[in-house]
Amino acid sequence: MTGFFDYGLPLVGFLLQLSVVFCAVYRKEFLRYLPLNIYMLISASVGCGLYVCMQRFGVTSQEYFYAYYTADLLLCVAMYSVVIHLYRHTLGDTNVERYIRGGAFLLLALTCLFSYLAVRHSEGKLTARFASELEQNLNFVGVVLTYMLWGAIMKRRETRTRLVQLVLAVGIYFSAIAATYAVRGLFPQMEGSNLWLWAPPVIGLWVPAASCYAFLSVQNEARLTMSHMAVPAQVSAQVSAQ
Repeated sequence: MTGFFDYGLPLVGFLLQLSVVFCAVYRKEFLRYLPLNIYMLISASVGCGLYVCMQRFGVTSQEYFYAYYTADLLLCVAMYSVVIHLYRHTLGDTNVERYIRGGAFLLLALTCLFSYLAVRHSEGKLTARFASELEQNLNFVGVVLTYMLWGAIMKRRETRTRLVQLVLAVGIYFSAIAATYAVRGLFPQMEGSNLWLWAPPVIGLWVPAASCYAFLSVQNEARLTMSHMAVPAQVSAQVSAQ
């Protein structure tokens, strides 16, 4: 089983990530979902780089240690940009759209500042602790932002199928990652367990797998049927008439 997690799991992730990019190009939506495709390309490159680093220096080396934390933080920031891009897709026809980029940058800067203040007096490797703290905080911010985005989708009755599926995929990913870190915090005595070691990589397969499904199963500009949302409105109108 260890061999699968060491070699098979990264290979599956690498293939899924490249498949997302291929499917986006095939559907002629590479530029439309550019941050998502950039995230997938970065993830595939990071996977290859970490594998080479592990083979050359070993998994317990300082080189691998810093490479792992730097890559993990880079991927977290890239996923944050994916969430912001989904906001722009959802609210692109409103006055709020012009403030999304500036607000996202300000929120990222505040999260970095908060993370630094939280670890600046910590002992040990400050860079690694800062990267870990920032990653956890960005995951929490990602959960909040994704749930707010889902609320906006429900309020606006968004019907673009692929957009809804991608938002759900990212929301499930952030929720699962945040839950993993929360459980690790509640049970610190299990810090070295293989369960906590391999849970994030396994969860990381969800977004590329769900994205592949969204691009392959949904036609361009396909929309959901919202008849189930029309029923409450009809009932409300009948009550008002009475």
